[in-house]
Amino acid sequence: MRDCTQFYIDGQWVDPVEENTVAVENPATEQTIGHISFGTAADVDKAVVAARRAFESFSQTSKEERLTLLRAIQAEIETRKEELATAVSDELGAPLSLANGPHVGLLAGHCQKAIEVLEGFAFERLDGPTLHVWEPVGVVGMITPWNWPLNQIACKVFPALATGNTMVLKPSEIAPFNACIFAEIMHAAGVPAGVFNLLNGDGPGVGEAISGHPDIDMVSFTGSTRAGIAIAKNAADTVKRMAQELGGKSPNIVLDDSAFTKSVAKGTVAMMGNSGQTCTAPSRMLVPHARMAEAKAAAKEAAEGVIPGDPKGNAAIGPVVSRAQWDKIQGLIEKGVEEGATLVAGGPGKPEGLETGHYVKPTVFADVTNDMTIAREEIFGPVLCILGYEDYDDAIRIANDTEYGLASAITGEDIELARSLAKRIRAGRVAINGGYDLGAAFGGYKKSGNGREWGEWGFHDFLEVKAVMGHG
Repeated sequence: MRDCTQFYIDGQWVDPVEENTVAVENPATEQTIGHISFGTAADVDKAVVAARRAFESFSQTSKEERLTLLRAIQAEIETRKEELATAVSDELGAPLSLANGPHVGLLAGHCQKAIEVLEGFAFERLDGPTLHVWEPVGVVGMITPWNWPLNQIACKVFPALATGNTMVLKPSEIAPFNACIFAEIMHAAGVPAGVFNLLNGDGPGVGEAISGHPDIDMVSFTGSTRAGIAIAKNAADTVKRMAQELGGKSPNIVLDDSAFTKSVAKGTVAMMGNSGQTCTAPSRMLVPHARMAEAKAAAKEAAEGVIPGDPKGNAAIGPVVSRAQWDKIQGLIEKGVEEGATLVAGGPGKPEGLETGHYVKPTVFADVTNDMTIAREEIFGPVLCILGYEDYDDAIRIANDTEYGLASAITGEDIELARSLAKRIRAGRVAINGGYDLGAAFGGYKKSGNGREWGEWGFHDFLEVKAVMGHG
């Protein structure tokens, strides 16, 4: 049993203003694994006061001082990797191999990338008679989700810290313990009091207080488009900066070539990773109409090879994060059947032998059309939709026919063709044959958000630009 019923404010663990203890569940066992406290607006006020006070001095630190701090954090992460992975596995239901690998690896990777970027980052540039200066935006409110919890914390906290900001973090109340360990890492690394503050809670109790707080200069939010819209509206009265990474319904255009079946299999497995709970998941696979039968066979075989099971064992995927999430996914699977999509693999209900836990069958629908609910809505579970296209112009039309634009993929042998198609996709990212880069800009078009994270791109959202004229 792990409890984290205090908040980390102004360099110490403190009791909440009001006592409100909430249980945290392991989605694989459906058992309580610990407790957290839900904060209130009064707790947010305390954290903001600490962050505002700390900003006066931390904003004036040198690049070298912040590099030293990031390297100290990096060293502390190394000592807590196993504990972080266990927490993620327990609260998210991620297999230990995934928790130890990508989940913790992204935390360490973003820290290293922030160090590399900061080493070469120029905060001043002389343009003729004018000196342009990049300065920290101020106190940043951060609201992060449960699906990749360490990654989302890392790609906000590290660039904000590197650029001289102070912060108040509200992690997801569904997967909070990894964030509590992260706060311990920040403390052990010697982060000055008030620079980093953490409090738990839900959206109405803490999220709204952060987004509407007059002394918070910026809100960085990752989560659903619905929640992002509400946060932006709440923040509007204080005209604070907003950076949002929201939902996605990412297309994966499979090229018509000799690698077709391998590409379909690869895309199917990619969709199922993290139990489909990834905002960039390639959830709409686009294949030539003439090869739909081949796609069905390859996707069925691949999906049936993704075995769900106990996260502590060797399962490919674990459960989804909660009963509410399971219910939503089941409703959308049933909707796909009702609207006439062909069920190729999986389907409603739990996998055989997994009655306890929020497990979902790896599911594939084919003969999907882009007007179906399962092609329009973000399912956020291990559910793949296969759609047919006539030619590549049609594929681009279908790919862009969505309110989202976070990510996309193109898979196949003809790299020149893939490059030309990539230019026509309206999305913040295009992965050609699984291409991946921690320094690549991350963020979306349309209702997938605004602003960019990761690498140098993540620094800019946390900086204001000042023009000092007559300097030269």
